[in-house]
Amino acid sequence: MGIKLHSRPHSLSLVLFLGLLIQFSWAAIEKKTYIVHMSKSEMPTTYSLHSNWYDSCLKSVSESAEMLYTYNTIIHGFSARLTEEEAESLRTQQGILSVFPEQIYTLHTTRTPLFLGIDKYDELIPDVSDSTSSDVVIGVLDTGAWPESKSYDDKGMGPIPSNWKGECETSKDFPSTSCNKKLVGARSFSKGYEATLGPIDESAESNSPRDDDGHGTHTSTTAAGSAIANASVFGYASGTARGMASRARVAVYKVCWKGGCFSPDILAAMEKAIEDGVHVLSLSLGGGNSEYYRDSVAIGAFTAMEKGILVSCSAGNAGPTPDSLSNVAPWITTVGAGTLDRDFPAYVSLGNGKNYSGVSLYNGKPLPDKMVEFVYAGNASTASNGNLCMTGTLIPEKVAGKIVFCDRGINARVAKGVVVKQAGGIGMVLANTAANGEELVADAHLLPASGVGVKAADAIKSYLFSDPNPTATIMFAGTKLGVQPSPVVAAFSSRGPNTITPEILKPDLIAPGVNILAGWSGAVGPTGLASDTRRVEFNIISGTSMSCPHVSGLAGLLKAAHPEWSPAAIRSALMTTSYNSYKSGKPVLDIATGNASTPFDHGAGHVDLIAALDPGLIYDLKTEDYLNFLCAMDYTPAQIRSLAKSNFTCDPHKKYNVADLNYPSFGVNSYSTGSDGSTLVVFHTRTLTNVGSPGTYKVSSAITTTGPGKDAVKISIEPDTLTFTKMYEKLSYEVVFTTTTMPSGTNVFGRIEWSDGKHIVGSPVSVTWN
Repeated sequence: MGIKLHSRPHSLSLVLFLGLLIQFSWAAIEKKTYIVHMSKSEMPTTYSLHSNWYDSCLKSVSESAEMLYTYNTIIHGFSARLTEEEAESLRTQQGILSVFPEQIYTLHTTRTPLFLGIDKYDELIPDVSDSTSSDVVIGVLDTGAWPESKSYDDKGMGPIPSNWKGECETSKDFPSTSCNKKLVGARSFSKGYEATLGPIDESAESNSPRDDDGHGTHTSTTAAGSAIANASVFGYASGTARGMASRARVAVYKVCWKGGCFSPDILAAMEKAIEDGVHVLSLSLGGGNSEYYRDSVAIGAFTAMEKGILVSCSAGNAGPTPDSLSNVAPWITTVGAGTLDRDFPAYVSLGNGKNYSGVSLYNGKPLPDKMVEFVYAGNASTASNGNLCMTGTLIPEKVAGKIVFCDRGINARVAKGVVVKQAGGIGMVLANTAANGEELVADAHLLPASGVGVKAADAIKSYLFSDPNPTATIMFAGTKLGVQPSPVVAAFSSRGPNTITPEILKPDLIAPGVNILAGWSGAVGPTGLASDTRRVEFNIISGTSMSCPHVSGLAGLLKAAHPEWSPAAIRSALMTTSYNSYKSGKPVLDIATGNASTPFDHGAGHVDLIAALDPGLIYDLKTEDYLNFLCAMDYTPAQIRSLAKSNFTCDPHKKYNVADLNYPSFGVNSYSTGSDGSTLVVFHTRTLTNVGSPGTYKVSSAITTTGPGKDAVKISIEPDTLTFTKMYEKLSYEVVFTTTTMPSGTNVFGRIEWSDGKHIVGSPVSVTWN
């Protein structure tokens, strides 16, 4: 026994040692996908083609590795599966700018034409309504397209523009007839996805541009879907569904699959879209924040900007948490989400006679015509998180035949209803938490259900806990228009400040992103759940994924009206004409708090197309301005070349300042320079370009914050008057921000406006003490 007792630890040590050895060995040989940036100008003369050089570099570190993609436009380089050791070896080679692992991005998941005034566009810009608008191509990187969607109808459209170079990638489930004069291009990119997760399971999703998810069809038709009469979801939101730029063409680039959206595929798609000839790129996806030279979307967007293509991206759905933004590079237009003036009321009536308003898109068998037993999910479960109505947590005997009260969180809203239904429940009240506030997001539930705001939820919960025999019913009231106040900032919309460059205030603006009707895939039900066998031609969903293509489509309209405008000019027009107060003069609200929203929530404000068509003045930017910005960020030559693909180097004798980027907003970083009362002076310079009639503009500034710090910021502007005598004349001014000491984390907001009596050219201001 003694020998056995002593031998067991030795045997265990040997097993542990061998296990660790295997683990370390596996780590050494485990492969990941890396993106390799090469310096184009440093190719040795021994190679005639860059592809030969790339191949030689790869073979020098791995005989077995194969390239997934070679990139020639978006970057110079390639992507490949490598071990960590091989990647490190590549980094040491001459001509290699960077080698970094792939990123995985996720999707950021009618009334809007009228709400945005698009019906007036044709009257204001009659000369471009038919011809120039249809020359604009909007490229959408997403989950593909359902080509049978009525929103891709090309009736009445002229020939495809002769300068369009895109293709319709065909397969057994995506024949050549899938594309037409509206859907002019369709491609799919999956090598990065398959290199990491294995071959696409074609029994679960289409290995083609076909959209099995619905998200891509929804975003692309929001941006540029054709006008389709009598559209609705189960009778809700009935009317004519149309994209923002309904005469523009659409090209889809499928980069998102069931396992996510992988950066090698995104880069390849952006490269192809640029080569195809798109005018606007729309990406409703994101993957957190990293330095711009390591962010594939930012890298691709820089090249697009150089080619004159505006890139619109969703801000993310991580709100109302601060610092939660995605896609914050200054050459990207970053879009947050607001609500419409439309609602889908579903009233919760309680046994105590009180009624509470919620929302729902349910259109199935109604509840019995009487009050029904009502139960709190947490009291019908033995699980600690039973209140969340997660799979397997409800006790059937306690919910059968009853309406169940479920709290939001963890699993999908509609999935909670399925759990209730499977346990025998006949209805659901879905309760917002404090994080969701009063935001009401409508869902096409699979059982009678209503989503209620946090105040109503608390009152209903109080009734459930106090009444010994609680009862309830739910009544559905269809579609309601003219809801006020509207818009309000959506609780889910990601918030600033910009954690990479606080001086660049983000998001740039907000657009409709709550309860948006657009085209849908025939492969999946409106909830996206496998158990949902219903099929719809249109669907209503919410997210900054929906607000992003609104701006993409509006950018397409501006491009048609002003083809000479740069991407920065278009973004400036959209930002400086945005509004952040209602017609009553009261500020646009944040639904998460019920208080006035701030530029960290709404950016410059809510987009206003009609005002953007004639902005008066713009803040323009060229590639050189962004390069100077990168110098101000102290990027190395290699890091700059990863973005710019040129041999640009910063002038060691020049003083660069991030605050000098000619952006249509102002972000100021302040800090204490000593004891209380000390001051810091920050200078920002800007240049305005006249794109309207000659005129004299006078400036005004104001601090809009009413709380702590209001008196800690002074704004002075020199000169305070600018007189423009001709079109495209440029005049500059300087803003001096003088701040006194405040506690770290204090934020103060303001606004600067130039006006000639007709136009208002507005810019938001944020001042943050760090």
